[in-house]
Amino acid sequence: MLNANHAALFFTVAMLAVTTYFLFGSIPLLILKHDNTMDAKFIRSFYITYFKFAIVAATAAAISYTFAARPALALGAASIAILTLVLKYRFIPQMDQLGSEIRDNNLMAIPDFRKIHKTAILLNATQLMTVLGGLSLM
Repeated sequence: MLNANHAALFFTVAMLAVTTYFLFGSIPLLILKHDNTMDAKFIRSFYITYFKFAIVAATAAAISYTFAARPALALGAASIAILTLVLKYRFIPQMDQLGSEIRDNNLMAIPDFRKIHKTAILLNATQLMTVLGGLSLM
């Protein structure tokens, strides 16, 4: 029978899988020139998908940690869920705006879009390290 500890372990593995998959999937996208709307749309859709999966996994982990009476881990997972939600509502509109500017041939938008992409990768790696660090508390 599945108890709260099993659920917490399951959702911790889910957070690790989602974060690792999207981290390793986003790094190769840096080879794209980011100079056309298709690159911008693809990267944007990639991050929309990541944010959805990460928010669900982290929220479920936070709830399962709460039921497993592990408040520190619940707080950590909830923090990851909230951070991911904030990033989604911060980065996606910026990607939309810069994608429009790239379509309009504004060459200054390309390095800005790449900067957001690199920042997202760095934050994703930080989240992965946080989850891995949290494993030592289990």
